[in-house]
Amino acid sequence: MKTTMTSSTMSLNATSLPTAAADVHVAPAATGASQDGTLPMRRKPVLEARFALDAPMVAAAQRLRADIFGSEYGVRFDGPEGLDVDRYDAFCLHVNVYDTANDLLIATTRVLSQEQARLAGGFYSAQEFDLSALEMLPGRILEIGRTCVHPDYRSGGAITVLWSFLADYLTQEGFSHLIGCASISLADGGTTLASVMPTLREKHFVTNELRVSPARQIVLSSEGTGAVSVPPLLKAYLRMGCKIGGEACWDPEFNCADVFIVLDVQAMAGRYAQRFLRTA
Repeated sequence: MKTTMTSSTMSLNATSLPTAAADVHVAPAATGASQDGTLPMRRKPVLEARFALDAPMVAAAQRLRADIFGSEYGVRFDGPEGLDVDRYDAFCLHVNVYDTANDLLIATTRVLSQEQARLAGGFYSAQEFDLSALEMLPGRILEIGRTCVHPDYRSGGAITVLWSFLADYLTQEGFSHLIGCASISLADGGTTLASVMPTLREKHFVTNELRVSPARQIVLSSEGTGAVSVPPLLKAYLRMGCKIGGEACWDPEFNCADVFIVLDVQAMAGRYAQRFLRTA
C-alpha cells in the first residue's frame, strides 16, 4: 500500500445516505468475467450507484479495486484474500456502481470527509502532497479516491452515474470542495504525462496560493510532442470543473503519476451542474 515517504524527485525521459436496497446479488468484475476478460452481459446494462452499507459490499469494492489495479498497474495486494485494503477504508464511505440488469459490480470509489480524515490521521492525499495550502479553503472538504471502472464500462455511463450520485451527496451534505488524486500511468515511459502536463499547467492549475507540493516530484526531460490523450478519469474531473493543484507526484507502487484535483462545488461548470445536480 502507499506509505508516506520523504521528499524526492523522479526523472523521466519523455448526513443522509440514500436508502437503496443492499440485497442485490452482484458479482465482482473479475469473478464474472470470461476468459478473454469481457463480462457476461445477458441484458442491456442498467446502472445504479449505491453506498456500500455492509461488509460484503465493501469487500466487493476492495476486490474490484484489486482486480483492476492489479491487472492495469501490476500491483499485488497483501490484504486478506488479496483484497485492496488499507487503513483509510474503515473511515471512508464506499460508493459502488452496479449493472443491476446483469448483477455485476462495475465501478467503485470511496469518499473521506474532513471530520473522518481527522480521525484517520489526515487525508489520504497527504501521503503524496503537502496540503497546507488548503487550510485557507472555506467550508467542508470531501476527499475522493481509489476510483476504478471495469474496462467494459468505460464509455462514460458509469462515470456519469457515479458523478450524479456524488454531486447529490456533495450538495446535500454541504461540502464546499472536493479533493483527491487522479493517476496517469508511467508504463509508456512518461509519454502521456509529458503530453498532458503542458495543457494542465496552461489551462487547469489552481492559483499560486492554493498550490500543493508533491513529495516525489517528477522531472520530465522534455515535453510531449504528440496529441494529448488525457486519461478518462482525469478527463471526467476536468469536465466537471476540477482544477489541478500543481505538479505531479510519482507513485512508485503503481508506477504512475498522481495529480491533485480540487473542485469548488459552487463553481462547478454550469452545464455539468445542470446535468448532474438534481438537488441544489
